[in-house]
Amino acid sequence: MADTTSIDQDVAAALNRVIFARLLRVEPDPWQEEVLRSDSKRIILNCARQSGKSTVTAIMALHCALYVSNSLVLIVSPSLRQSSEMFTKIIGFYHDLGKPIPAVKETANTLQLANKSRIVSLPSSEGTVRGFSGVSLLVIDEAARVPDDLYYAVRPMLTVSQGRLILLSTPHGRQGFFYEAWTKEKGWLKIKISADQCPRLTPQIIEEQKTSMPGWFFRQEFCNSFDAGGEPLINPDSISRSFVDRPGRDLDF
Repeated sequence: MADTTSIDQDVAAALNRVIFARLLRVEPDPWQEEVLRSDSKRIILNCARQSGKSTVTAIMALHCALYVSNSLVLIVSPSLRQSSEMFTKIIGFYHDLGKPIPAVKETANTLQLANKSRIVSLPSSEGTVRGFSGVSLLVIDEAARVPDDLYYAVRPMLTVSQGRLILLSTPHGRQGFFYEAWTKEKGWLKIKISADQCPRLTPQIIEEQKTSMPGWFFRQEFCNSFDAGGEPLINPDSISRSFVDRPGRDLDF
């Protein structure tokens, strides 16, 4: 006979992703708890490096596969290596739970479960992504670095299935679908977490990072700044100063 406590715990985890996270020994930060509790179809995470955005998204992905039979979860990143990083985190959580639903197929980029759910990780290549349909959850990792044409190619996959979309990234300039969604579009749950809001990033760690990289890059990766991708070649203040009359000189025309 099954352990009643285990059954109750599993039911609670199915209904509450925060409880599910705690079964994985992850105590979510308040913002992560907001994401886990959310039923929003569109979530965008503009979060600093090492703030926990990949962890909370991996929990969401595994929860969907385990508790929504016949679901398809796609993980898309700029490269297969990056997609594999997210996928490895998901597989780690799956093993930590003791594989509660047996795997029919488990490879370096695919997990197929006995409940007919699948988790597939892919690089950001339109040719490899177009063959999928009926997506339950689409995760675009490092979204600010994924090409726009791929994003617009995968969005229709969610139309019929009414699937969910999660974009997670640090900024990468003032262009692209991630920037447009963050700054202009409505209907998203938008979460912004800078390095100083993450309890695991101490002031000492943040200062070490700040002194080890260019200022624009630090602001982009740790302060959620949509800087243009580098220091400007011409400083706007210098331009302004050049038009200020210098005392003691007459302008002849």
